[in-house]
Amino acid sequence: MKYSGWPDKGELVVGKVDEIADFGVFIDLEEYENKRGLTHISEVASGWIKNVRDHVREGQTVVAKVLDVDTSSQQIDLSIKDVNEHQRKEKIQEWKNEQKADKWMNIAFGEDVSDEQYSSVANALLAEYESLYDGFEQAAIHGAEALEDVDLDDEEVEAIVETARQNVSVPYVNVTGYVDLRCPVGDGVDDIKEALKAAEGEEIPEEIELSVTYVGSPEYRIKVRAPDYKTAETALEDAAARAAESIEASGGTAEFHRERNEDDE
Repeated sequence: MKYSGWPDKGELVVGKVDEIADFGVFIDLEEYENKRGLTHISEVASGWIKNVRDHVREGQTVVAKVLDVDTSSQQIDLSIKDVNEHQRKEKIQEWKNEQKADKWMNIAFGEDVSDEQYSSVANALLAEYESLYDGFEQAAIHGAEALEDVDLDDEEVEAIVETARQNVSVPYVNVTGYVDLRCPVGDGVDDIKEALKAAEGEEIPEEIELSVTYVGSPEYRIKVRAPDYKTAETALEDAAARAAESIEASGGTAEFHRERNEDDE
């Protein structure tokens, strides 16, 4: 998908070098329909430039900063030198992600999807998420729940979720913690079993994987796999809290800690 409007001043854009002249470089913008910018020789690289071709080549993909936009003269002034390496890598990755999202849209709604439907769905996703890629990624992680506040009908939501879960590689993180459970009164063993069951939970969100395993009395390991650290840490702490609440109700004690009490497993 390409934008039909104009880039904003200060925006970073991805482009392909189309023509090299003595005075500068003409760049076709990859993200905008029928838009071409000019990078003056002084904005190609820092320092004195003897030959522009020593710095860029035709067909090369570059990231440039928009210096000025004059819609009346159809002119976009660009700078390549004002983009540092971190910005370049980040922008290229963002652009590649959007290309992936564009393919996912065609998978979800068909190669012959109308421009009207494509724009309608895309605008609905962009009203809720920063990019189409983010929308698909969240749909892969959270399913239809991620699209509850997006202005889409049920069939569109289903198509996006199904496509996302088949095509999006979701990043996951793993965190581990330990809980010591002791119950010297009553049916201690059974009470500990109930506490472990409580730790595992009954309604864990489907994007979270949580397991509780025995390490060595009185220590138990809680492992959590989730899409991000905040979610993982919260799930870990909640699991430990459920175990503590259960065992303490039976007269026992619980102690949560992030590292093993013993060096050897």
